[in-house]
Amino acid sequence: MRQVKKYRRKGKRGAIALSRNLAAERRYSLYDLTAQSKKLNNRQRRIPMSFGCRIAHYLDLVKFPHTVFSVPFAMISMVVAAGGWPGWKTFFLVLVCLASARTAAMTFNRIADRAIDARNPRTKDRHLPLGLVGVWEAYGLFAGSAVIFLLGAWGLNPLTFKLSPVALLIVCGYSYTKRFTNYSHMVLGLSLALAPIGAWIAVRGVLELPPLVLGLGVLMWVAGFDVIYALPDEGFDRVEGLYSLVVKYGRAGALRLARIMHGICCLALFAFGLLAGLGGIYVAGVVLFAAALWYEHRLVSPDDLSRVNVAFFTVNGTLSLLFAAIALLDKFL
Repeated sequence: MRQVKKYRRKGKRGAIALSRNLAAERRYSLYDLTAQSKKLNNRQRRIPMSFGCRIAHYLDLVKFPHTVFSVPFAMISMVVAAGGWPGWKTFFLVLVCLASARTAAMTFNRIADRAIDARNPRTKDRHLPLGLVGVWEAYGLFAGSAVIFLLGAWGLNPLTFKLSPVALLIVCGYSYTKRFTNYSHMVLGLSLALAPIGAWIAVRGVLELPPLVLGLGVLMWVAGFDVIYALPDEGFDRVEGLYSLVVKYGRAGALRLARIMHGICCLALFAFGLLAGLGGIYVAGVVLFAAALWYEHRLVSPDDLSRVNVAFFTVNGTLSLLFAAIALLDKFL
């Protein structure tokens, strides 16, 4: 206020000077976070870090607990394809492929988005903007995970290995989709849908209809909750010129689309049960899944985004594990 009064006393010249000063402040506020991140990154390089601490940072970088979104559905697909227990070798290699592919995809995403993350108030404290993990460390983690994934696929069967580069291209390519399409949520859904499809191929060595239907269910489930997760970023995405269904249709319209996606998801899960010959326990699991999704949408509204994180991780993480347990129970009983 004092600054404004000072410039007012100088008349027209003061107004021009004030305008330039405010513009400079805006430019500073836009790039201040990036500058601070670079300074912190330089300090972090000089701070020795224990091996255990570094591993913890790597796991947190890729949000390793979020693996619960894909592994349960892959387990369902693998067990149904095998008609029971698939054997320790297949089980182990499928887990290796799931974990390594997701680690590669998440690391690549963090590398590709590090400049955007540094400017976003919600993501400014991620590891690369803060310098807790160096960019070349992230590249190394990505390369190592990609190699492990390819080796795991090679150990399963020829078709799995032939399709593995395509899978890597999809899961890593997602990171750039929000720069040119509003339907990046669908690509993320496809990335996770590859888990049950790949698990089926790992067991049988062929691609059949049931895993495609289950994959459709996973695609719609993930795309729907990713739309919900994107709601708080609407303003930032508009300023940055990024694309999403929230930017295209607004919060209310995007939430309606998320509900439609989750409705299709439940229909696909039910259809998979019919194709796979699963019974009443599985059907009860689908009903429970639908009820949980209904509750998820009750947590969030266009005017209240305070529980987005609960809807995104807590509900969906718990739901995927519980649904897998019910489906496997149906198969083994």
